[in-house]
Amino acid sequence: MNYPNIIIRKGSTNKSAVKEIQKALNKVGVGPLDVDGDFGPKTERAVKLFQTRFDDLLGNRLVVDGNVGPVTWSALFNQILVVETPVFNPFSSKVLSIAVSQIGVLESPRGSNKGPEVNAYLASTGLNGGHPWCMAFVYWCVQEASKQTQITNPLFRTAHVLTQWNKTIPTNRLLRESAMERLDLIVPGSIFIMDYGRGLGHTGFVEKIQGNILTTIEGNTNQGGSREGIGVFRRTNRAVREINKGFILL
Repeated sequence: MNYPNIIIRKGSTNKSAVKEIQKALNKVGVGPLDVDGDFGPKTERAVKLFQTRFDDLLGNRLVVDGNVGPVTWSALFNQILVVETPVFNPFSSKVLSIAVSQIGVLESPRGSNKGPEVNAYLASTGLNGGHPWCMAFVYWCVQEASKQTQITNPLFRTAHVLTQWNKTIPTNRLLRESAMERLDLIVPGSIFIMDYGRGLGHTGFVEKIQGNILTTIEGNTNQGGSREGIGVFRRTNRAVREINKGFILL
């Protein structure tokens, strides 16, 4: 059975999914459970025990909450989730193609938050070179797409990640909780937002999604995923659950 694109939790009415979960929990030794499709306290305890004992498919600890979302589902069934990629609008497609064209841009000198391209990204938000620039990269790509399509840039002019999130109208924001529950809502070309606390954040574009893993295009990063890296990179291993704020949909 494929992941039903909704979190299965205590009280769930999706009896067929609950039965499959109960069978799988019995198989891995955290039962015994009656395979009756009733997600009650006993099934919830078994899920929590599974989450305590097992890791996700990337080797990370599971969140022990008793809910079977996409990460726990993939670990329980040893199944890389296949999420149908939604059709995204021509403007998002143009933004993403511009972002892809910038892969390989590096700071000059490295570690300076400067360089011809980096300076241009920052200038699009009204800043000189030398500032953190992941949000400026995103803004520049959207601005360039706006110029080419004559569509108004939907983003707020800022190089600050969390200001962008706060200024985005709620209908264009996909909260982390909703994204985790419905992976199919994460659209290629959308902008992920991460909050590190103390006003610090990181952002980039979603290029595609496979299961609960994102392929992203990010500025001011490196292959390790730093928020203070040296260039524009394509990353192929960001887990959806890392995106602790949410997504901006263009």
